[in-house]
Amino acid sequence: MKSEEELKKLLNRIDGKGYGAYKKLKGSYEIGDYQLFVDHVQGDPYASPSRFRIRLTQLKAGFPVELFETETRKIALEDYLTRRFSDEAKRIAKGNRGSGKSGMIAVTDFGQAVLRRTSCEITGDYVEVTFVVGLPAGGRTPLSKIQGKEMIFDEITKIAENSLYFDNLEKDKVRKHVETVEDAEFIRSKLEEENLVAFLADGSILPRESGIGDKPMNEDDAVPFESPESLEASFDTPNRGEIKGMGIPEGVTLIVGGGYHGKSTLLNAIARSVYNHIPGDGREFVVTDPDAVVIRAEDGRFVENCDISPFISNVPSGLDTSGFSTEDASGSTSQAANITEALEVGAQLLLIDEDTSATNLMIRDERMQGLVAKEEEPITPLIDRIGQLYEERGVSSILVMGGSGDYFDVADNVIQMKNYLPKDVTDRAREIAEKYESKRKREGGEEFGGTKDRKPVPESIDPRKKSGKVKIKARGMDTIQFGYRNIDLSKIHQITERSQVRLIGDIIFYAAKNIFDGDTTIEEGMEKIEGLMREKGIHEFTPYKAGNYASPRKYEIAAALNRLRSLSCE
Repeated sequence: MKSEEELKKLLNRIDGKGYGAYKKLKGSYEIGDYQLFVDHVQGDPYASPSRFRIRLTQLKAGFPVELFETETRKIALEDYLTRRFSDEAKRIAKGNRGSGKSGMIAVTDFGQAVLRRTSCEITGDYVEVTFVVGLPAGGRTPLSKIQGKEMIFDEITKIAENSLYFDNLEKDKVRKHVETVEDAEFIRSKLEEENLVAFLADGSILPRESGIGDKPMNEDDAVPFESPESLEASFDTPNRGEIKGMGIPEGVTLIVGGGYHGKSTLLNAIARSVYNHIPGDGREFVVTDPDAVVIRAEDGRFVENCDISPFISNVPSGLDTSGFSTEDASGSTSQAANITEALEVGAQLLLIDEDTSATNLMIRDERMQGLVAKEEEPITPLIDRIGQLYEERGVSSILVMGGSGDYFDVADNVIQMKNYLPKDVTDRAREIAEKYESKRKREGGEEFGGTKDRKPVPESIDPRKKSGKVKIKARGMDTIQFGYRNIDLSKIHQITERSQVRLIGDIIFYAAKNIFDGDTTIEEGMEKIEGLMREKGIHEFTPYKAGNYASPRKYEIAAALNRLRSLSCE
């Protein structure tokens, strides 16, 4: 490991030479209290910035062991330090030190969720943050003698001092961040024991500031959540003590109400709360079964060898829908595939909004049944399968429903949203169902049936171009470039950060090389991936060490794999 003086001399020598001279910086250095690692140097000022790490021993950092003694606390503390480092970098880094990205100092992008990340690592021995630096240059000429030294010895040092020393942090905020996440995870661990699939604490702020953002609406404008007495649940958490709110029981739950009264807002909060959230988000104690998956129609999606026979069978052409494939699925077939694919990898809670569903997969009313006989209709609607899913498989459902009261017949619970507040109207819905008895007939038989175990052909999962170079790139939140193909993620609702998208692409390639062998099913593959992530960490799947990855769930990984148009399954 080189000394601080050696680094300063090196920066002097590089100054004014060709940009490639910056490559000499790669290595490790002792600078004051900390160690600086230069893992990768960018090729020019406009390329992806250089990758740095800064490490501080716990003798200097001084974080109490109890703040990271469990996996949940460790993830929460690393998340806090990532955010703190980012805030300080934005405040201290001068930026604009020449061409392109010159002067940039930044960590990964992140949102409101607390995720396992590669941006920060804390152990009993050290705390380390991985970040990127835009090395300063005028055109392609390094500006290292003055600008480079200022960035490394002034800016990076100050950022580290303000974010990686426990004594320099607001200790109450650190503890609140860690303890909030721990309490939420405690509630999640107790849901099954209480026969619940979701919990929403009283006082939660569910609305977001905009339809495209994830930050909370201003509290002065939002209606705080309040549970109806009949659905009230409480948990005695390790740090905050008793937290009361609404528990949504297992089974089939409908969310009803007039337009703009908060039905979809409630469902979205439940969907996003498969993850823990930071203090101040408003959903800190909104907690959902981690095996919940949003289901919707997705016109035009690719489907490979999927068993959609519980919903679509007896097609006039004689097509075998137990192994259905298409390049261009309709709304109903895509939604049927989305359900069976989610079940295939272990989903225990389906989240469905009728606004984003195919009407003909949701319901066939008595009038349509009278006009079009069942033998002429290949589709068995969800209304006739949703109860079977719970009875046979223990799979619960929460549905936003505004247009079909026939679902009252299959609902275990009915929650009405009125001015963003929930009311338990289950008894009233049952009275209405008895008074206005539906004459529609159940369709599709008495059993849901099984789902097919599909085995991906590893050769069909190939991100290489003709040159042999592997090309995997996250293009925003909605697309992964995977070789010559793009994987469309735009309808996968529970991806919350671009850092997850980056990792999904790398995981799929890793699985093709190391997990899928022609005999391993998608379900088995996803279980192995989750096990490796727990045991070996995120970097087991990445081609190099970088700070801009965060862990996705197996459901989003499988969903992305299923949308890879070259995929072949046996």
